[in-house]
Amino acid sequence: MSLAHAEAAAPLVLEANGLTASYGKVAALHGLSLKVRKGEIVTVIGPNGAGKTTLLAALIGLLPAAGEIVYLGQRQGPARSVEQLVRQGMTLVPEKRELFGEMSIEDNLLLGAFDRYRVGHRDHLETIDQVFELFPRLRERRRQLAGTLSGGERQMLAMGRALMAKPKLLLLDEPSLGLAPLVIREILRTVADLKKTGVAILLVEQNARAALQIADYGYVLETGEVSLEGASEDLANDLRVIESYLGFGGRK
Repeated sequence: MSLAHAEAAAPLVLEANGLTASYGKVAALHGLSLKVRKGEIVTVIGPNGAGKTTLLAALIGLLPAAGEIVYLGQRQGPARSVEQLVRQGMTLVPEKRELFGEMSIEDNLLLGAFDRYRVGHRDHLETIDQVFELFPRLRERRRQLAGTLSGGERQMLAMGRALMAKPKLLLLDEPSLGLAPLVIREILRTVADLKKTGVAILLVEQNARAALQIADYGYVLETGEVSLEGASEDLANDLRVIESYLGFGGRK
């Protein structure tokens, strides 16, 4: 789908305008703006320290931020809470995955549906089956303790747990970090499959080549500011991106 067609067809899920955030007196984001639409994968690439993880923390309310954040058509005030945003369908898969190692795969997944269960939804068994379809390895090992999983399996479980909350916007922080190339391909192929369900995905990645291959649109973040943005295919062929993030072998 072309970007122009996507903009005509898909409603905005998230829009940030002039977003700024700081750690104490150290500014981490400087007037950043971006958009994510339903059923779209948007990636944010850039070097270490560019502000990618900070961006996700600011969007989901883990870090105070100034500027305008509009989620599902509603402007989010400074008092927004993580709990409120999660209940409205914004879910973060953090870089460290943060699983409960002494609990089984199945119990970790069911925890992801806890808030929906608490407000009266009883579709967790149906949802867990959908997660197992995406990640058959988790079904095979559903009784296994999370702490015994490989890095790739832990990432699958972290993503599966997030999906148990039936997100409208999925924030993924470096899902390829520390994984072998074959596992990275498997994880990112699953991310690409997820967009078919209509969920919007904001993918923060240092692996620019892999991210641009599956994303519809991309932003290049440097020192807290967007230095480049555009359709992923255009960015993948932009000489500045090739030289800085892809290597000359990345040019088609």
